[in-house]
Amino acid sequence: GPHPRNACTLVLVVKIEATMFAVVSRSVATRAAPLARRQQRRGFVDYLVNYPDKVMAKKQVQMKGGTCLGENAPTWLKQPGDIWTLAFGAALVGYGSILCGMGFYKLATGKGKKD
Repeated sequence: GPHPRNACTLVLVVKIEATMFAVVSRSVATRAAPLARRQQRRGFVDYLVNYPDKVMAKKQVQMKGGTCLGENAPTWLKQPGDIWTLAFGAALVGYGSILCGMGFYKLATGKGKKD
């Protein structure tokens, strides 16, 4: 079998290697910590990740009085800013319709040509 002195030497070598590994890993971790802290400064991403969850509050507003209310209180006009979104969309559609109408008129009558 193995000589008792060799077994003790092996245990001693393993303990020394484990101690060296602990010292080196602690040193590496100490140097890496400032890098990790510097890397985690993500202003915009942190803002998005930590943004307050308002889904249930909005759901309560949407569900108030039911969801099939018809023309008296349509679901898409229940949030506070919905009327401005509707007005902006209607203005864009109206402006586009006027420009299309003007274009069709010019095409039909031949006006506005660049000769």
